[in-house]
Amino acid sequence: MGNSVHVPLESLLGRIPAQPAAPHSRSAPALASGTPGSARSFHIETFGCQMNVHDSEKVAGVLLERGYSLVADPLAADVVFYNTCSIREKAAQKVFSRLGQFRGPAGRDKIIGVLGCVAQQEGEEIFERAPWVSLVCGSASYRRLPDLLAQLESGNRRVMGLDTDTDETFETEITRRDNPFRAYLTIIEGCDKACSYCVVPFTRGPERSRSSDSVLREVRELAALGYSEIQLLGQTVNSYRDPGARAMTFAELLLAVADVPGIRRVRFTTSHPRDFGPDIVAAIDSHPALCDHVHLPVQSGSTGVLQRMCRTYTREQYLEKISMIRSARRPISISTDIIVGFPGEDEQEFSETLSLLDLVQFDQIFSFKFSPRPHTAAEHLDDALPEEEQGRRLAALQERQREIQLRRNAALAGQSFEVLVDNRGHKPGQWSGRTSSNRVVNFSSPHPSLLGQYVEVRVTQAGPNSLLGELV
Repeated sequence: MGNSVHVPLESLLGRIPAQPAAPHSRSAPALASGTPGSARSFHIETFGCQMNVHDSEKVAGVLLERGYSLVADPLAADVVFYNTCSIREKAAQKVFSRLGQFRGPAGRDKIIGVLGCVAQQEGEEIFERAPWVSLVCGSASYRRLPDLLAQLESGNRRVMGLDTDTDETFETEITRRDNPFRAYLTIIEGCDKACSYCVVPFTRGPERSRSSDSVLREVRELAALGYSEIQLLGQTVNSYRDPGARAMTFAELLLAVADVPGIRRVRFTTSHPRDFGPDIVAAIDSHPALCDHVHLPVQSGSTGVLQRMCRTYTREQYLEKISMIRSARRPISISTDIIVGFPGEDEQEFSETLSLLDLVQFDQIFSFKFSPRPHTAAEHLDDALPEEEQGRRLAALQERQREIQLRRNAALAGQSFEVLVDNRGHKPGQWSGRTSSNRVVNFSSPHPSLLGQYVEVRVTQAGPNSLLGELV
């Protein structure tokens, strides 16, 4: 998935107001961190995409329900969890670096846990590399966390939860949500696409979807709590297949979520080109609550590289999907993921990726050097490119895209957009938010609190990564 993040779960505390929970709600609002001397405390740090962020919300909900309190300092916590990402090697290395600080006295009398994809990928080997770790748990086992914690609390030295043989989509009974107006919602877990470079099918298991009734019930609960923006999540979100009696398509589910009273914006990520059809574009066109933004990873502009990646489409077929999106009645921004330096990628194939940028005119890209991952076919491919050459290609790609973004953003000067304010600036009176097309807009206002509000902002200046505007 794109939009990779690294964030301590408590990072929003203190700047986002808490809201009261509705009775019997499955979603718990953000809670204040624990005070000294309170019951057992925990700290959780997240690496990876939005799905990992949402997974951490689920884990935090389980812990809060058991009476734990959240603290900002991992050294002050009784329980320290690292929710991990294994998509790229550097992310996995960061986790073991974090674990290193608990070697010796610092880790004494603590429960140290590794969650998520690295946990699923490395399994018991984590105990060998970091013997002070107490818990190794993949995302499929988060429902079992109360039992796993009980085992640790009763004196067990090490416990594991690594089962992916399940039809569940890993929802937990209580989800602690960090944000009172934007909510993540997993609708499909796992992946069946078997891309040669990707470890997700191994760490998350096969695709399995939640029923549309379950999804819509939770959306209505979130709307009742005051959430106005919903982001539907899945490794291949548009591969959704409703297992319930209504048998909704993904496009039909989008429209049903958008129709829930109180919901003003609906986003979804990440889409796979193979399952992206005209019905999704038609849905976006027909309902103003469906945001005019599509994240459609291409990975390479070369059909030859795409075939070695096992991406199930050609360059020409991907461009047909782009043409479909561009034919919509309203402008839809497009972002993508690109990998450079895949084994065997020659200069001509790389130039085809550069030319794809020129053809598509993406509004944003997330670009990475190829990183061989365990349990993938690409791990054993020959013709690996030198690190220096991968770096050169990545820099050239990012510079080309920077020029495109600067030009496309500059064309928006003078236009006004509705912005959902989601952040304060570094100085008093500075605010930041996102348009429906997922562009970041910064502006000033003396208003004491605009967080969570929808305001109209006129663009006055543009940079490659954000816009500057004034409140209308």
